[in-house]
Amino acid sequence: MVQIRRLQEEGVDIIAIIGEIDASSSIELDLTIAKSVGEGFHRILVDCTALEYISSAGLGVFMSYIEEFKDKKIHMVLFGLKDKVANTFSILGLAELLHICPTKQEAKQLLNELSV
Repeated sequence: MVQIRRLQEEGVDIIAIIGEIDASSSIELDLTIAKSVGEGFHRILVDCTALEYISSAGLGVFMSYIEEFKDKKIHMVLFGLKDKVANTFSILGLAELLHICPTKQEAKQLLNELSV
């Protein structure tokens, strides 16, 4: 069971994931990110503080946007990953491909630096 919420703050689209991202809920995550991009956001924060688990399908959603975001100069930063979730990203080498910060404040700061 997952809940995905969006809110906007200072021109940044914040996507909050609550619960678990598995094969079926990864579709909802994909649609949410696509909607954010479709609405013209170039700065996206992904709040993972309440993300309990992410499957390879969920990780694949983030991977599928890497090239598109580079091309469109869209910056996405994930923050607040629990150790178990962060380990999943690290094992698969995604920690090097995605921007990940411990806190929302650090994520916002990195987003501002990337956007310059």
